[in-house]
Amino acid sequence: MTAFSPTRRGFLAGGAALIIGAHLPVGNKMAAKAATGPVDLNAFVRIGEDNTVTVIVKHIEFGQGPFTGFATLVAEELDADWSQMRAEHAPADTATYQNFAFGIQGTGASTAVRNAFTQMRQAGAAARAMLVDAAAREWGVSADEITVANGVISHTGSGKTAQFGELVATASESTPPAEPKLKDPAKFKLIGKEEIRRLDSAIKTTGEAQFTLDVYRDDMLTVVVAHSPWINGKVASVDSSAALAVDGVEKVEQIPTGVAVYARNTYSALKGRDALLIDWDLSEAETRSADEQLEEVAAAARDGDGVVAETYGDLNAAFENAAQVIEAEYRLPFLAHAPLEALDGVIETRGDAAEIWMGSQMQTVDQMVTSDILGIPLENVAINTLLGGGSFGRRAQYDGQFAQELAQVAKAGGEGIYKLVWTRSDDIQGGYYRPLAVHRHRAALDETGRIIGWDNKFATESIMGGSAFEAVIQNGVDPFSIEGSIHKPYDFGAFEARWVRTDSKVPHLWWRSVGHSHTAFANEVFLDEVLQRQGKDPVQGRLELLGDKSPRDRRVLERVAEMANWQGVQGANGKAYGVALHPSYDAHFAYIAEVSEVEGEPRVHKVWVAADVGIAVNPDVVKAQIEGGLGYGLSAALFNEITFAEDGRIEQENFDTYRLLRINEMPEVEIDLAVNTEKPGGIGEAGTPPIAPAVSNAWRILKGEPVRRLPLVRV
Repeated sequence: MTAFSPTRRGFLAGGAALIIGAHLPVGNKMAAKAATGPVDLNAFVRIGEDNTVTVIVKHIEFGQGPFTGFATLVAEELDADWSQMRAEHAPADTATYQNFAFGIQGTGASTAVRNAFTQMRQAGAAARAMLVDAAAREWGVSADEITVANGVISHTGSGKTAQFGELVATASESTPPAEPKLKDPAKFKLIGKEEIRRLDSAIKTTGEAQFTLDVYRDDMLTVVVAHSPWINGKVASVDSSAALAVDGVEKVEQIPTGVAVYARNTYSALKGRDALLIDWDLSEAETRSADEQLEEVAAAARDGDGVVAETYGDLNAAFENAAQVIEAEYRLPFLAHAPLEALDGVIETRGDAAEIWMGSQMQTVDQMVTSDILGIPLENVAINTLLGGGSFGRRAQYDGQFAQELAQVAKAGGEGIYKLVWTRSDDIQGGYYRPLAVHRHRAALDETGRIIGWDNKFATESIMGGSAFEAVIQNGVDPFSIEGSIHKPYDFGAFEARWVRTDSKVPHLWWRSVGHSHTAFANEVFLDEVLQRQGKDPVQGRLELLGDKSPRDRRVLERVAEMANWQGVQGANGKAYGVALHPSYDAHFAYIAEVSEVEGEPRVHKVWVAADVGIAVNPDVVKAQIEGGLGYGLSAALFNEITFAEDGRIEQENFDTYRLLRINEMPEVEIDLAVNTEKPGGIGEAGTPPIAPAVSNAWRILKGEPVRRLPLVRV
């Protein structure tokens, strides 16, 4: 793996190398389609004279593993040795590197491996075919007599061998096959193997890895922006005289999002920002408390009509004939993303061109907003995607929030080089949160206690509403807002999920697992309450509701109960056990959490996880993502919420007030991955949704009262 992404010019210059790619047609399906045309300049694989194989990765690497995953897919079909493999980010080029799920170049919704699984294998297989063709021509033998193994090309008759680099020049003259033959999965040597380790671990450990904060260029100015402490607050007036007197501060400029301070170093920029005197115009600002806003959403969930997201059976009859009706309401707060690396970026403008270095998650959007603000051709905006220190949705702004501010800084500053840095406080108080959500549930039970009807009406903002992607909203239903509330694996007899769309001045954004982050909690906690009222065991009760409807969900639930040696909800030594089952992103998960009470707070000791993610390209990476997603979701379930003071100011600004799970609070995690040949499921987000309900269900047993609101620990 290289430590720095190339410029567009450097990428095309090359030297002696074989650069190939596999073209797939644009589509709206989540799964990639097979290639239909010849390999063209759609570059994904570069083979150098030094025998290294560099995979050009179209998805940002911010910890979820595409560098390793894509390199594994290519190496498998290429029959390369793992020691040869490298990876680097692709340049911004929508036509070549688009995500087939989105139609743009971007990363999200756990689509990386799902949409490129076949594409990357084809790229590797095509490279192998071209190397074999080159060897056959140089040696004057039939291609059928040539084998490739561990990065060595061999002719069985003559005993001739060559490494990839020796044949790269000849191979570059070969015509890529239109439909390269792919391996039988039964012959995989790398895909699905535990021993494959991450390509980026070593450089991140040694500090060689390049993040945006590591980028320093001659004559660069560091910029920080004073943003309004209120959502939607605007600058009314500013006195910058004291800021300009700070040593190192070069200038101060007002931009649409606030007041920018330009300085020769970060310290001077921050000191200059502290010295600004700003009056804020709050005429359009959000000045209500979070509780006031939550009550508005709760009223919408109670009184709003909404739209039906899914329905089956005769729900009215089920409730009219019910012997018992159980009802509950669940409330979920605003959540910040809080990645360890706050937002930052470097931009250089020269004439009618701009070059950007940043952890771009949506390259197409970032290119477009930069082009628009600077008034330069789209093709003249080059983006070097760097490694990102986490995201959880924060870097994937549908309006290019950070790229917009970076371009505005460059526009106001004039031609030059600028590094825009957001502090942790800027990031946590910068809005773009997971929106508030309120769920109202009703269950109809017959005289035997069997569930015969299930009604879920909930209110939250539209994730895609008001964005450039609003076209995904069909028949009034935003699929990103309601996901997880529909297509449940259980058979409830009669069912309806109804969504009430709310609006807010607080900017919203997808948060890790998006809709599943609130629907999984509300659905699985309510189901557990209903099963308890029925006097049923939560594992057995779920198995009865599953029936034969979803065999993969049934298998993971049975497996997790076996792993935990399930004996019921109440354990010894003051411990309780909570269960949750929730499929998402074509992956299926069942959790059991072991919880006790320590100084009035939940303490999660162990979590058993049974997962079916289809073909696990890199099982070690998959397990790491499950652990990370679980820990991230546990932080939110226990501690996280964004609140507003009585005057509307955001109260959280760093990890002392937006509390994250500490290492001593991370539970032991035992994971079992199902082995099968199903298509790959998403993994970056799918491990997060089940942890909140699993822990909440155990906490209800310990406390003897229902859990109706997150977080469990409220300041």
